[in-house]
Amino acid sequence: MFKRDGTISFLTKLLSINSPTGYTTNAVSFLRETIEDIGYETLTTPKGNLIVQVDGENTEVTRGLSAHVDTLGLMVRSINSDGTLSLTKLGGPLTPTLDGEYCDIITRDDKVYTGTILSKSPSIHVFKDAATKERDIDNLIVKLDERVESKEDVQNIGIQNGDIIAYDPKVVVTDSGFIKSRFLDDKASVAILVSILKMMKQENVTPSTNLKFIFSTYEEVGHGAAWIPEDITELLAVDMGCIGLDLECTEYDVSICAKDSSGPYDYDMTTKLINYAKDKELSYAVDIYPMYGSDASAAMSGGANIKAALIGPGVASSHGMERTHTDALENTFELIREYIQN
Repeated sequence: MFKRDGTISFLTKLLSINSPTGYTTNAVSFLRETIEDIGYETLTTPKGNLIVQVDGENTEVTRGLSAHVDTLGLMVRSINSDGTLSLTKLGGPLTPTLDGEYCDIITRDDKVYTGTILSKSPSIHVFKDAATKERDIDNLIVKLDERVESKEDVQNIGIQNGDIIAYDPKVVVTDSGFIKSRFLDDKASVAILVSILKMMKQENVTPSTNLKFIFSTYEEVGHGAAWIPEDITELLAVDMGCIGLDLECTEYDVSICAKDSSGPYDYDMTTKLINYAKDKELSYAVDIYPMYGSDASAAMSGGANIKAALIGPGVASSHGMERTHTDALENTFELIREYIQN
């Protein structure tokens, strides 16, 4: 049974932990502690991915399920002469949506400073182009909440090039079931997989085959699950479903992706997932995402000899101010439950 309150509680806590790609240790530690408290052993790869093994009825077959804990973010590109910070992207954030966001600047010695991401023309009373200036990465800066007026002032408080910048997820859960937050891609799916693990323990469910759950840490830059354990012959990536243009998916559906930028997913595996969704009368959509990649496509590009498929809850405004609904989480949970039992 899908437990909405528990899933939302875990998701809200996970969203509050800064984890831009390349800086995921704290989020992985929280995830590890949660999963071990449920009663599973975990393994952390040298790269930082977290793996959980669950024994199944058929111990000669191992299937994988993946979701990524890393998010979009920024990094200090350089320190300007006026004490502001120039930026470089971690992953592909929709930069116009970042203007005005509060952020944390995390130094190499774990000091955390706060600031605001701003346009270089931040005031309508001062700059003629304040409303029209492009909000691309070269026209955004961070203004620190410190008394700094020069590059030397910033360096003296310990900030340097290459420091991580994490911006506010702005989590809101409405009474009507909407979840509004940055980084639902892919922390919503991480929460779903954790709920699957909890369900198997609480309901004493044994999957039909061995399962390896992979929580990856570099998906947003394309190589999260480029390596997977060699015993995995089939990988289900649980990421986010896209919404808009000619797509069928809504914020209430589980999305089943037939093809993304890497090409088509396994035909038979995808067909089974569609049939499971039909049989369980789930709200689902089948779509094609031409500007999208996943842990499954990374694994195949890395040389994994596997079948692969991609599903996830429908998420609106991806890489911006995202939104989904608890119905989408439940439909995705139920599809995964059916998958692991067949």
